[in-house]
Amino acid sequence: MANALRTIEVAIPGALPEERPWRATLWRFVRKKPLGAAGGLLMILLILTAVFAEVLATHNPVRTSTLVLAPPGAESWLGTDNLGRDVWSRVLHGSRISLVVGLASTLLGAVVGGVVGLLSGYVGGSTDLVSQRLMDVMQALPILVLALVLAAAMGPSLTNTIIAISVPIIPRAARVVRSSVLAIREFAFIEAARALGVGHARVAFRHVLPNTMGPFIVLVTAQLGGAILVEAALSFLGLGIPEPYPSWGRMLSIAAAEYAQKAPWLVIFPGVAISLAVFGTNLLGDALRDTLDPRLRGA
Repeated sequence: MANALRTIEVAIPGALPEERPWRATLWRFVRKKPLGAAGGLLMILLILTAVFAEVLATHNPVRTSTLVLAPPGAESWLGTDNLGRDVWSRVLHGSRISLVVGLASTLLGAVVGGVVGLLSGYVGGSTDLVSQRLMDVMQALPILVLALVLAAAMGPSLTNTIIAISVPIIPRAARVVRSSVLAIREFAFIEAARALGVGHARVAFRHVLPNTMGPFIVLVTAQLGGAILVEAALSFLGLGIPEPYPSWGRMLSIAAAEYAQKAPWLVIFPGVAISLAVFGTNLLGDALRDTLDPRLRGA
């Protein structure tokens, strides 16, 4: 029988086409969620820009020159700033800072919050009560306000900025994972694992945690845009990435007060970069939420 099928496949090319489910899933996502696909495309462009910034840049992003406040032209595509630094090159290299800080802080906060939510929802009792009250206190403060307090206390640096942004994400991640754990721990396969004598740690991390990956992915994608925006705000206020490293928020801070009217390109291009990055992550996060959440798949 196998030989006969092989003979038919050779005789009629394409009669038994190879299945590529990932292509079908991708095309279905693009067709049903075009805005989400557009957001994913913006994120891909942001990642490519950050990876190939050295190749795409036309000048050293931190090197000064005598060409001060030059408008966009052939020599400098997006103009120069008050120190003669090329804006195009600084915007490209600024994408690295935004992407690294956004991804690192989002993953750090989501992982720590996910573990807290997993233990809180699975163990329950006083552990759940104490941890959730602590999460309530942390979540009572807006993410930007809490990040400002932490950044001001620790000082401006890349590591401190990542920590300052990740801490406000912890309670949000804990709440999302805990709500999923409360439902999953009552399923029949969890009761079967307990009946077979499987330890609680193995049940929690081997059987419960993998089933929370859908909401976890949605959370990470949705919080990424907020993390990029908070990093820009901290840098704008002088509490984020210090000079001379190019940061979109720092570029706006230098330009907004003194040069916005006579050199508007110093404000426009970093602002557009921030807007596109946040817009893309929000579109992709909303589409993934609608796709991965069974209650919203028909929406």
